[in-house]
Amino acid sequence: MLEIIIVAIILIFGILYRVNNGESVYDFFTKTIGKIYEKYAPYTFKMVREKTKELGLEYTPRQYIIQILAFAFLAGLVSYLYFYSIVITVIYIVVAIMFVPYLAYLRCNRVYSEFIFEQIQVYTTNVIMEFNTTQSFVKALEGVRDSGVLEDPILTDVKNMISMAYKNGTIDESIKYFNKKYNFYIVKNMHELFLQITKEGSRDAGESLENMLLDIDMLVESVYRDRLDRKNFHRKFITFGIVLYFLIAIMQYLLGRETYIDMVDLWYVALLLHAILITNTVFILGGEKYYNEDVGAE
Repeated sequence: MLEIIIVAIILIFGILYRVNNGESVYDFFTKTIGKIYEKYAPYTFKMVREKTKELGLEYTPRQYIIQILAFAFLAGLVSYLYFYSIVITVIYIVVAIMFVPYLAYLRCNRVYSEFIFEQIQVYTTNVIMEFNTTQSFVKALEGVRDSGVLEDPILTDVKNMISMAYKNGTIDESIKYFNKKYNFYIVKNMHELFLQITKEGSRDAGESLENMLLDIDMLVESVYRDRLDRKNFHRKFITFGIVLYFLIAIMQYLLGRETYIDMVDLWYVALLLHAILITNTVFILGGEKYYNEDVGAE
């Protein structure tokens, strides 16, 4: 069984090599994937992926190839164990490889959301500290802008806020602009406080700002604790999901391999096995989505 899967993978790579007139399979694969990505990936995801690359957290082509081979091996092993059919095994291998871009999409979004949350933390903390010195929201924004602690896209948005404030003569539109782009309650609460101070005045704004800094620290601690919990959950969840795939081996042991193979030839048994595989895969993908989404959200 294992030998058949390995031979199938070698044949696929051999065909790619021949079709590409001698160019290395590695280069051919990465170029092909790159062209497909540039053509079909959403613009917003391209921005996310570029930032992931900039942060040095994007997988290298070699890591992607290792991931593809791992998926192909696991899919081939599981599907052959279920159906003992080379054709069905190859189909499941292809389908499994097709999920790699989706998983890359989820991962890049997670990395990007973590980065944005960290930048929001830096933005809110430093604006409050600057405001305590300048007693002006716009001057505080300028101080944070020039401090070098922010990166794009937050830095560009802060520059836009400053330009809008000078153009309109008020901070209202600037705050609406930033709140709409970054829907964090610490951002909205901080901006609401600055609006109140600017329009109504406050003799004891320092205490309110100090309390807000404490709120930010508590939120950050909560988010990082949630990340650790998610990471631990993710490791256990994937292990559990993989074990579910191989429960079929227990059934074969109980029934006997020959009896099991005879049963697989029955269409309704085969249909049930396909349903089990698909359901388990959807279950695992749902867990992956949960692990990677809304990181840093409140």
